[in-house]
Amino acid sequence: MVTTKEKKVKDIIKILEKLYPKTPIPLIHKDPFTLLVSVVLSAQCTDERVNQITPALFDIADTPEKMLKMSQKQIEKIIRPCGLSPQKSKAIRGLSRLLVDKHNSDVPNNFYDLEELPGVGHKTASVVMSQAFGVPAFPVDTHIHRLAWRWGLSNGKKCRKN
Repeated sequence: MVTTKEKKVKDIIKILEKLYPKTPIPLIHKDPFTLLVSVVLSAQCTDERVNQITPALFDIADTPEKMLKMSQKQIEKIIRPCGLSPQKSKAIRGLSRLLVDKHNSDVPNNFYDLEELPGVGHKTASVVMSQAFGVPAFPVDTHIHRLAWRWGLSNGKKCRKN
């Protein structure tokens, strides 16, 4: 017997598959590193704005090693239009350092290691896992969480259990 929640889920999936048969990747990137940096920049910023800013950043530094050659202030100056530039530039340098030192300059393909990187929470890790590595993941932000609660699909108090 199908429960009300199961029916809701099936109906929502049907609607989403009709509206979005192929999920677009709104952030312009060429590899897992540039995607990761773009997603970090997208916090409190539109994808459109990120896509305007990243070409200038990635022309200079499109790898963790190249990013580490830039100072935090240099990164901050380029990404300023995205907002929160002091925190984001610190996170980008920090994650670049950890990628070089701990992951042979590769973006890890698991949630645990991704979420250990500065500026990377579960939502960012979910985007990277699904779009860079093809791992089924659903990035849940506050808005999605509220809708899931309102529709009776979740009774959770947070977007993610710790």
